[in-house]
Amino acid sequence: MDARRAAELAARNSYGRLVAYLAARSRDVAAVEDALGDAFLTALKTWAENGVPKNPEAWLLVAARHRLIDAGRRKQVRDKIFDTFKLNEIESQTEPSLETATFPDDRLKLLFICAHPAIDSIIHTPLMLQTVLGLNAAQIASAFLVAPTTMSQRLVRAKTKIRDAGIAFELPAAKELPIRLAAVLEAIYAAYTNAWETVDGGDSRHRGLAEEAIWLARLCVQLMPQEPEARGLLALMLYCEARRDARRTASGAYIPLLQQDIKLWSQPTIAEAEAELSQAATFKQMGRFQLEAAIQSIHSQRAVTEQVNWEALALIYEGLIQLSPTLGALVSHAAAIAEAKGLEQGFARLNALPTEAVKNYQPYWALKAHLLKQLGYKSEARQAYARAIGLTEDSAIREFLLHQSLPL
Repeated sequence: MDARRAAELAARNSYGRLVAYLAARSRDVAAVEDALGDAFLTALKTWAENGVPKNPEAWLLVAARHRLIDAGRRKQVRDKIFDTFKLNEIESQTEPSLETATFPDDRLKLLFICAHPAIDSIIHTPLMLQTVLGLNAAQIASAFLVAPTTMSQRLVRAKTKIRDAGIAFELPAAKELPIRLAAVLEAIYAAYTNAWETVDGGDSRHRGLAEEAIWLARLCVQLMPQEPEARGLLALMLYCEARRDARRTASGAYIPLLQQDIKLWSQPTIAEAEAELSQAATFKQMGRFQLEAAIQSIHSQRAVTEQVNWEALALIYEGLIQLSPTLGALVSHAAAIAEAKGLEQGFARLNALPTEAVKNYQPYWALKAHLLKQLGYKSEARQAYARAIGLTEDSAIREFLLHQSLPL
């Protein structure tokens, strides 16, 4: 494996663990990220010259730690770092073997720290996405519909708050966990969605991010087994993950859900999702993630019934909109209504959405094009397809939409 590829894999697989471990000792997330950035750059050069080490993660840990210590000396804040980073202790430790060194995984701890009430709630989820899950400011800004510079400024302020306020790097008391859980679950799901929306599947970093999100959701369930929304989120992601191999052809072409080969769905993964959703239902505390998981459960039943219960889907979407009236839920509800009650009713629901809100929302235009085509409005359908194609960043989906528009 070449040095660049090894460094990229280490960055994807280890970044969150390394940040969490080092930040728990320095309490300065920004400094840790700078040190890791330097360590990764050094790795590219050193590994190319000397070969990739047997334990890339341990190599990066040691390199980043050295940079943190050096930075502390250069800034002449040694006394301050003694208190938070325990520099004396670290310097006196025997250097860990770069082949066998291991360290505890503090990612879940750091997620809950990022949701501290002293930090503006608006930045909780973005902060987790960057510090723990490795998304950059531009990716996060796109998801939250703000300018990258604005998001970067907010993230810097949040990290400064963690450092200057001396926020403890430990899991909060049990009574505080539920208060912070919602933000943690939102970040985990946002990370999974970021990976899921990459349809081509050719980049292992995206696959790794999806697996990491599922792993973190499992940890949340273990930590808080009585919280139904944690189980709901885990179920939701498992349903989606079960269909991963059916989402594209061998050549990488996009296959929409209703056209997927159900034989390629992972039945053991679906069964695990069903078990988590059933367990969540026993608490009788309905939430957004449970409803979204229930929607995926109905789709998964096609493997048994060979059809979709559109009326049930429309009903669940109504409940989801009451709890979380997102644009995605509103558009999906219109699609379900079109299947359950007729194209005209679905199209009317879609057209009722605020023009300003949907003008750059790709799923809206893709559905509108589809419904217009089915209703026989060819000219309008062509315009809607062109809009949807123009708003699509993924080449596989763009090709699919282009093919759908060709017969018009």
